[in-house]
Amino acid sequence: MAETTKQRKKGLVIVESPAKAKKIAEFLGGSYEVRASVGHVRDLPEKAADIPKEFKKEPWSNLGVNVDQGFAPLYVVSPDKKKTVTELKKLLKDAEELIIATDEDREGESIGWHLVELLEPKVPVRRMVFSEITKKAILDALNNTRHIDMHLVEAQETRRVLDRLYGYTLSPLLWKKIRPRLSAGRVQSVAVRILVQRELERLAFKSGTFWDLKANLKTKAGKEFSAMLTTLEGRRIATGKDFDEHTGKIKDGADVRLLGEEETLQLKVRLEQGDWKVTSIEERQQMRKPPAPFMTSTLQQEANRKLGMSARETMASAQRLYQDGHITYMRTDSVSLSQEAIQAARGRIKSDFGDAYLPDAPRVYANKQKNAQEAHEAIRPAGTEMKPVGDIDVSGRDAKLYDMIWKRTVASQMSDARLRFDTVSIEAGDAEFRATGRTVEFPGYFRAYVEGADDPEAVHEEEDAALPEMAENENLNCQTLEPLGHETKPPARYTEATLIRKLEQEGVGRPSTYASIIGTIQGENRGYVRKQNNQLVPTFTAMAVTRLLEDYFPNLVDTGFTAQMEQSLDDISNGTSERLPYLQQFYSGQEGLDQQVKAKEETIDPRSACSLHLEGLTSVVRVGKYGPFLEKTEGEAEPVTASLPDEVSPADLTNEVAEKLIRLKKEGPRPLGMHPEAGEPIYVKVGPFGPYLQVGEVTEENPKPKRVSIPKNVDPLDLSLDLALKLLELPRRVGHHPADNRVVNAGIGRFGPYVQHAGKYKSLGKEDDVLTVTLDRAVELLAQAKGRPVLTPLRELGEHPTEGGMVAIFDGKYGPYVKHEKVNATVPKDFTPETVSMEDAVKWLNERAAKMGVKKKAAKKSTTKKAAKKTTKKKATKKKATKKKTAKKDTTED
Repeated sequence: MAETTKQRKKGLVIVESPAKAKKIAEFLGGSYEVRASVGHVRDLPEKAADIPKEFKKEPWSNLGVNVDQGFAPLYVVSPDKKKTVTELKKLLKDAEELIIATDEDREGESIGWHLVELLEPKVPVRRMVFSEITKKAILDALNNTRHIDMHLVEAQETRRVLDRLYGYTLSPLLWKKIRPRLSAGRVQSVAVRILVQRELERLAFKSGTFWDLKANLKTKAGKEFSAMLTTLEGRRIATGKDFDEHTGKIKDGADVRLLGEEETLQLKVRLEQGDWKVTSIEERQQMRKPPAPFMTSTLQQEANRKLGMSARETMASAQRLYQDGHITYMRTDSVSLSQEAIQAARGRIKSDFGDAYLPDAPRVYANKQKNAQEAHEAIRPAGTEMKPVGDIDVSGRDAKLYDMIWKRTVASQMSDARLRFDTVSIEAGDAEFRATGRTVEFPGYFRAYVEGADDPEAVHEEEDAALPEMAENENLNCQTLEPLGHETKPPARYTEATLIRKLEQEGVGRPSTYASIIGTIQGENRGYVRKQNNQLVPTFTAMAVTRLLEDYFPNLVDTGFTAQMEQSLDDISNGTSERLPYLQQFYSGQEGLDQQVKAKEETIDPRSACSLHLEGLTSVVRVGKYGPFLEKTEGEAEPVTASLPDEVSPADLTNEVAEKLIRLKKEGPRPLGMHPEAGEPIYVKVGPFGPYLQVGEVTEENPKPKRVSIPKNVDPLDLSLDLALKLLELPRRVGHHPADNRVVNAGIGRFGPYVQHAGKYKSLGKEDDVLTVTLDRAVELLAQAKGRPVLTPLRELGEHPTEGGMVAIFDGKYGPYVKHEKVNATVPKDFTPETVSMEDAVKWLNERAAKMGVKKKAAKKSTTKKAAKKTTKKKATKKKATKKKTAKKDTTED
């Protein structure tokens, strides 16, 4: 009988993620074994336990980089990847060739090189690259392979080593001088500094006041329109741009007329009695060209503006779309389209919009990125059909993102939009008013796509705002004159979209890293940035760290220096520069980072580093181990300290607010009087979320006494007992909602006063009073509420293998996590949502469940009575400890 032999595979193809492997395997058939490395298979050691024994005593071991021997990195295979490597080695024995099919960027090239180094293949190795996962693209890539590009590998390795040297050398200094668990990073620290600089600009800003008039006019034909006062007695009326932001006064040399309230009211009365006449009508036409197709950074910005998605959420969604074969590779600096994509877009324009919207020649977009990485294509729908969202199997946020990519790609090949702008000048005595109108004469690419704006008050150019027909010298009828008072506004804080745009403009970082950078600086351990609505607000900790780095290591947080670092890394990837001289210059020698940190460490005073002397404050802000606090010294007395509530932003901390907090702390918990029902005193106290009221003391019997926040418009020092009792009755019933007769409540939570109905919450406006807000007003506000958002998973892994129920990955405040029923487990940072397997997820969930004391179904049968008793005893001990701990707390509650 003939001996059966195992059939050898034509090739072992390795990609990063299981989803990608599954899709590509469908195209390549049974001749190829397609497997996933599940991201990086080896990296620099993350902690001391990861360092091999033979290197632990080396002076450079904690860095993971041998700085004395050519900056050689110490690579280790993490425990959870050893099984993957073993399986790949086994599969390689039965393959005729090894095909590396990792992503086509520097990181993908590096992963491929590491795989080859670890697997040590005895068969030919080929590098396969593609920008979309379609059958045609995969088969074309298989027939057009190349070697691994060592220039790209070296550039990525240099980047990794550079980031390690930067972070592991500077971060310990921050731990010693400011507080533990802080970190510094090559791009991270520059991003934080940009946010801090804007906050300081807001802090230094002085507001100015100006007035103008709005006229509501009617033509002879009875058509109404409005016009704004522009000049008076031949001088231009002052607007916000004429003010000096540092003084709040008109800039020196500005020849403008500044109107006050009284003068504006007098002018109103005078002009109402006079004649109004059209003096000139100007018309001009403008063309608007479509924006280029998306690259990584513009996709992140637009998804943030239009869809409210964070950079991390955008990249996770784009990754799914790419792996499912719907879009091209999503990490790219390029705005160019392939010929087949251009033809597909033009075909779609012709069929969906008509010949008028199709320009004679295809549009070609040049890459403006001076450091553009590799010759990738822009982000576009995959394939040659340019399928709209309704023709592909996708839903939720992924569908919205795909639709936006489709529209942007199609619009990029459409005709220009043509607009007409009309400007009408109107004379009224010695004053001149001006009205402007806009008409879209030909929408062009507006039919498919309109670019978002960072300013919520920006004009929507795709919408008509036409003026009525009128003629020169035509008399107009003034219906009303409306005096308008204005205050100049400080520069806006950055959003994720505007921060990404700023980093990109400065040449700092890479679009592929922006999502992780923005996620890192918002991380709980760092405490550098918090998100307020859509704004990124730097904390006092961020200000202290930035000032220390500016004072002692100015180059390291300078945008120009950091951009030059990016250029040097690009030169290495292009083969025009070498890594070793660059790393030596950065780290070694008297001017290198290592010696600079050692030389300056002794000169940095921790108390000074943690102290912030902000303009206008008579107190000092100090950054402590448990958060920021105020400190004020008066004469010979001991300094008084007061914690700063979490909600207070650096630029919003006025001396008035600081003095109130100091005074409240000085006086201690202030009893307003006795609560008539509880028979206990009512105290005014200050917690992490600001001043609040508390009935009685915290005791073991009553660990959570009744508490309520004091509204911002109420001075806690002038609070009466009567008002306190009313606040303590909150939440109050406002009435029943007319739509469903369910109760509408008003109350005060962590984020201030709100109204609530059927799970929907809406904050009250500045003019609303939580104690008197009416049902009609509450219904009006609730109509604007979005309700509690339904969490959309970044990825569904499938049914739990032993317990049933969906296991999915979600994006949390501090990064991605896996969820099964009531158990959540953080995804380790060396994994991405795309590289997590079901086996990984179950392991983490079990570990987390064990820590939480949650009994998993599979373990129930083997649980003995003895173990159950032990668990009950543990819970009782834990409950008692929690009770004691709660008794010590002094914070507000929602």
